[in-house]
Amino acid sequence: MTAGELGSENAKRPGKWWVLLAVGVGTFMSALDGSVVNTVLPVVNHAFGSGVATIEWVVTIYLLVVSGMLLSFGRLGDLHGHKPVYCSGFGIFVLGSVLCGMAPTVTALIFFRALQALGAAMLFANSPAILTQNFPAEQRGRALGLQATMTYVGLTVGPSLGGWLTEQFSWRLVFYVNVPIGLLALALSLRFIPRDSPVEQIKQFDLLGAITFIGGLVGLLLGLNKGHDWGWTSPSILLLLVSAAVLLLAFVLIEQRVSNPMLDLSLFRHRLFSAAAASAVLNYICAYSNVFLLPFYLIHGRGLGPAQAGLLLTAQPLIMAVVAPLSGAIS
Repeated sequence: MTAGELGSENAKRPGKWWVLLAVGVGTFMSALDGSVVNTVLPVVNHAFGSGVATIEWVVTIYLLVVSGMLLSFGRLGDLHGHKPVYCSGFGIFVLGSVLCGMAPTVTALIFFRALQALGAAMLFANSPAILTQNFPAEQRGRALGLQATMTYVGLTVGPSLGGWLTEQFSWRLVFYVNVPIGLLALALSLRFIPRDSPVEQIKQFDLLGAITFIGGLVGLLLGLNKGHDWGWTSPSILLLLVSAAVLLLAFVLIEQRVSNPMLDLSLFRHRLFSAAAASAVLNYICAYSNVFLLPFYLIHGRGLGPAQAGLLLTAQPLIMAVVAPLSGAIS
């Protein structure tokens, strides 16, 4: 089947908008969880009596696992089909959410957030591929723009909802709210997302690339996270950072030599792709710095309640929710 025939077939699929709804609800849930948790971190920190350096691992471990596993789960989707990996992600995410709500200690909460992040990585890695497979080229920008809108709707609703639930009931409810949304998204996905055939004919997974990539990221983030506690020139931090550099360099060399790489490095030869990736990295560095620090500033520094702080934190994602579909349509 040619690319033109595939695009024509996708255009005629009546269920593609249901696919978008299924993916959109999952995207909304993931964004809602991230913004809710960030908003109530100061409250969780007070409840467990932990320090900021410890409680930040509730966020750091989530981002670490997601970023470390994205390529691996995307590759698994290519090898075994995106739908099974995507739907499995919902089950793991919902289970992780329930366990986070029941966590008796901050250490347990961090561990369960890692489990939750495994499910989130399965969702993030496969949702764009599912939309791309079900929408023709001329409608993909619109579909991806609407998916981005669901992300920012979740980011907009999360702070206010999380602050209100925390003030009225308990911070634990911010994790339980994922359960009904996740089950709804799973039901929609099982019903409407068509089963896809593996993209790759050769069933080979780049295990060595996955190990070096995850190991390099763990060393880098752990070194950056603990540098202010252990000392930036301490042997432990220097060992972590040097090990991270070696592992990430090894990852690049491995990806250049294996026949089925997790990451096709030739993509970065295209100036447009490289510029877009670099701008996205810079954007997320700025965005997540604010997302983590602002709740502490508003609640501890300015004396606001969780609900008031959450309301103020909705401003940025609200604007993004308006702009995202317009950008997708223009593209």
